Amino acid sequence: MTNEKNSSSLNHDEKKNSKNHHVGNDNGMVGGIYGMAFIGAAIYFIQHAATFWLGVLGIIKSLLWPAVLIYKLLEFLKA
Repeated sequence: MTNEKNSSSLNHDEKKNSKNHHVGNDNGMVGGIYGMAFIGAAIYFIQHAATFWLGVLGIIKSLLWPAVLIYKLLEFLKA
C-alpha cells in the first residue's frame, strides 16, 4: 500500500518536472551585460569624484543609470 502511494507521488513529480524541464532563471546574458555596465559606470563616476561622498553618489548613479537611459530613450521615441 505504501509502495503504491510512493509510486503515485513519484509519477506526479515526474510529470511535473517533464512539463517544466527548464527550471531556473534565463537572463544570464542580460545580467552579465548589466554587471559589466555597472562596473564600468562605477569606475567612471569614482574616477571623476573629488570627494568621498561624490564617490558614494557615483556608485548610486551607476546603479540607476539604466532606468534613466530607458526613460530618455522612450521620451525620445515619444512612446
